[in-house]
Amino acid sequence: MSLPSTVLVIDDEPGMLRYMRTLLELDSYHVETAASGPEALRILEAGLQPDLIFLDLLMPEMDGLETLDQLRQSRPNLKIVMLSCVSDTAMVVQSMRQGAQDYLTKPFEKHSLDAILTRYLAPRQGAYKDVPCEVEELDEGLFFLAGCDAMKKIRAEVGLIATVDIPVLILGESGTGKEIVARLIHKHSARSHKPFMKVNIAALPEDLLESELFGYEAGAFTGANKSKPGKFEVCNRGTLLLDEIGELPVQLQAKLLHVLQDGEFSRLGSRASMKADVRVLAATNIDVQKAIAEKTLREDLYYRLAAFTITVPPLRERREEVPMLLQHMMNRMAENYGRPPMDFSPELIKACVDAPWQGNVRELNNFVKRFLIMGDESQALEELRNGPAGSESALSSPADSTPPSKVSESEVIQKTLASHNWDRKRAAAALNLTVKELAIKIRRYQIRVSRPLSFVDKDAK
Repeated sequence: MSLPSTVLVIDDEPGMLRYMRTLLELDSYHVETAASGPEALRILEAGLQPDLIFLDLLMPEMDGLETLDQLRQSRPNLKIVMLSCVSDTAMVVQSMRQGAQDYLTKPFEKHSLDAILTRYLAPRQGAYKDVPCEVEELDEGLFFLAGCDAMKKIRAEVGLIATVDIPVLILGESGTGKEIVARLIHKHSARSHKPFMKVNIAALPEDLLESELFGYEAGAFTGANKSKPGKFEVCNRGTLLLDEIGELPVQLQAKLLHVLQDGEFSRLGSRASMKADVRVLAATNIDVQKAIAEKTLREDLYYRLAAFTITVPPLRERREEVPMLLQHMMNRMAENYGRPPMDFSPELIKACVDAPWQGNVRELNNFVKRFLIMGDESQALEELRNGPAGSESALSSPADSTPPSKVSESEVIQKTLASHNWDRKRAAAALNLTVKELAIKIRRYQIRVSRPLSFVDKDAK
């Protein structure tokens, strides 16, 4: 029989300490209390090993943020949940930046406390099916799954910052689910009833980006026969995700910075300013500090976008979620395709958990789709060992290591584009890349691209 989890409650209000003790002891938790930060530190120095700490933000002598900082220095692995009032939003944001796992808004009811306890103190028995997870459905058939501490913390951060109308920078490797996090923020914000729009900066030709973002007036350039609103205009009062923000040309970064600072923009070919009531979220898989050092990303734009930063971990750092993702993806796909779901044997689940998944959740999703369609477990296991047939691409993806010869890769891309009449879609298919991956490489190597007239006409309309 396992020992009960130990919970430490730190709060200067005696009534709150009594209330928390009563609720926690009803569920057989071992409870310790402290009326101040210094008292809590003394209790820990005496040898207490709490499984979870509830820490009040507003306390005399040493407030919650200072106490949190001291706790993090002495015990960096402690799980800490902040107790806050509705008016403490800015301090809660800061506490999350300092490493708090979650927050609980006072006054609260027992079901809210139970949700936190289940999230951080649920028993782990080793069996994949016993690992608790939270799944939240989103628009367009997408979903957010949190089955590990890192993703549960992200869910808690989203619940907090969604209500604060500030920019958010979402970092992570390609395929980890950065867009999912952005959609989750929008869903829980006051703008949820307004549009959510995404601009994939890497997939758009550089000369079309400005008009795509800000729109244009008739006659602004050749082919602009009538005015057209940009995403900032169409997405009024909604949420705009700028995906692959690291690929935004430097000259456009200055204009975006102006929009973020002043809330105004102007269409191409117009001198009139327009108001931009849009919440901007940005996502990227680049090394931000390296991009700033190399001056491909403006430092002032970075700090404006990174009012709050969320880093989505790669799938290899949250392997305990793989079995849950497998089952959830299978059930959804089976329903969409009108097929009975395939079962995952213990051997196949273990192979999936151990696989590297360089393409992260996106690669896992494609694997499940192939398994459902082919229905052959032996083939699925072979794929996990050697990769799917025809998966070796002519070029490495952006998430892969840098190719040995920058010049040779650039030449291959340029020749392939030329041989396909500069049609990015056909060239990407020939190189076994996505259009987005090809666009990133075109920008990286500064390849001059001559687009077909049909492509220009299509985008000018």
